[in-house]
Amino acid sequence: MDVRDLVAIDVHTHAEVSAKGHSSLDDDLHTASSAYFKVEGNRKPTLQQMAAYYRERRMAAVVFTVDAESATGTEPVPNEEVAEAAAANADVLIPFASIDPFRGKAGVKRARRLVEEYGVKGFKFHPGVQGFFPNDRSVAYGLYEVIEETGTIALFHTGQTGIGAGVPGGGGIRLKYSNPLHVDDVAADFPQLRIILAHPSFPWQDEALAVATHKPGVHIDLSGWSPKYFPPQLVQYANTLLKDKVLFGSDFPVLTPDRWLADFEQLPIKDAVKPKILKENAARLLGLTQP
Repeated sequence: MDVRDLVAIDVHTHAEVSAKGHSSLDDDLHTASSAYFKVEGNRKPTLQQMAAYYRERRMAAVVFTVDAESATGTEPVPNEEVAEAAAANADVLIPFASIDPFRGKAGVKRARRLVEEYGVKGFKFHPGVQGFFPNDRSVAYGLYEVIEETGTIALFHTGQTGIGAGVPGGGGIRLKYSNPLHVDDVAADFPQLRIILAHPSFPWQDEALAVATHKPGVHIDLSGWSPKYFPPQLVQYANTLLKDKVLFGSDFPVLTPDRWLADFEQLPIKDAVKPKILKENAARLLGLTQP
């Protein structure tokens, strides 16, 4: 990967379909989330199509599945498939994995293997969909130990989710799990763990900003929302106290980087800060450049 030639690094994209056509969401959740995000174009690009999409735009993308099989009964897109596609398209794709935290010791063993044998750079957690509190020591702490030890990254969905929105009962997804203050405990218990709080964390935006300013290893990605809807305090902190810890993310394919970047240009972000958010902060965090 030639970081110098990249326009941006998108730290938040989803592999939503496997090579066999298997989706990681059931039909009801998939249809409802497409309506929620007003998705235009191909909602289920293959990994090869994603690579071509980002290559055309001279961008790199962190890509992952979400393993919530215990809660949903649906198998995820295989982590190994994501990692192999990233290896075959290493100029543009960066592999993260996802392990259902209820897989216990087997999940911990799998996480280590994905790092050591497949070159995975981080792990995605979606507490609402997976149905766990991030600070529950009996559930995911074994995974955090491996992630911290291997120097990889833990990325947590925070705030409201479009998954389940509009479905009766929210599809059984409970928003309480995604308060970023639960991740504050994780950051305190694993001081060397590098963490990304994904999305503007509505309705807990101030909590996310507090955690990111207080804990050195905690970053915020800006995915899942058009920038024109960002809370004012998020823009203020991105311009100042968190200018080195805020990251461009789109949530592709539900939100395209084209739309996100067009709206981002309308924000009052300082010229000196824009390249940090779009590329430099992610390149440093991912180890693509020297600190």
